[in-house]
Amino acid sequence: MIETTIGADITSITLDRPHRRNALTPDGLDALQAAVEECETSVICLHGAGPAFCAGADLDVVADLGREEAAAFAEQGQRVARAIVESPAVVIAAIDGAARGGGVELALACDLRVATPAATFAETGVRLGLFGAWGGTHRLPRVVGEGNAMDLALSGRTVDAETALRMGLVSRVTDDPTEVAREVAASDPAALERLQPLLRDRGTAAARERAEREAFADLVTRNAGTLRDG
Repeated sequence: MIETTIGADITSITLDRPHRRNALTPDGLDALQAAVEECETSVICLHGAGPAFCAGADLDVVADLGREEAAAFAEQGQRVARAIVESPAVVIAAIDGAARGGGVELALACDLRVATPAATFAETGVRLGLFGAWGGTHRLPRVVGEGNAMDLALSGRTVDAETALRMGLVSRVTDDPTEVAREVAASDPAALERLQPLLRDRGTAAARERAEREAFADLVTRNAGTLRDG
C-alpha cells in the first residue's frame, strides 16, 4: 500500500494502490504517517503509483463508517497531514494524474507541490455530500487565496495543471517533478532544516524575526569556512 525507497538525500514514498487510484484506508494512512516520521533524509518526494496521484479517502470504507468512526477517520487524516507539515524534511508532492479530495489535502500539507502536465485537481466532496476534512478547509485558502478556495471547494470543479499553477496550488509544472526534489536535495541539509519551519511558521512577526535571527546566526557560525571560500 505504501512503498518507500531511500536514497542518499531523497526518500521516495509511493502510494501504491493503483487499482483504487491510490485511495487511502485507515491502514494506508497509518503506513503513510510511519513512512514520513521514520524518514532520515533531508527531502521526501511523495508519489502516486499508476495513472493517479491520490483519489483521497477510500469511499468504500467511508460509506460504512458510523458517526464516531467517521470523526476518528477524519482525525486520522488530519494527523497524517500534520506529520507531513511537521516533518523536518522538505516534503514535495510529485503530482502526476488525478489528485482528488484527500489527495489534494495531502498535497497541501507538503512544502512544495510540483505537477506534470497530466495532473488534474478537484475537491469533489461537495458533489458527494461531503467536504475535505484532512486540513483542507484551512490550508486551501492559505495556499490559493480565499476566492480560489471557495471556487474549488464549493463547485467541485476539476482544474488542469496550468490552471493550478496560475492559482498557486502548484509551484511548477514539469515532465519530471523529481528534478525539483534533486534541486532541493542539493542544498545544505542544515540550512533546509532551519529554513523550512521558518517559512511555514504563522506566529507573530516578532517571534518569526527572532527565530529567523537565531537560525541565521547558527548557520553562519556553522558554515563560516564555506562562506569565506566564497
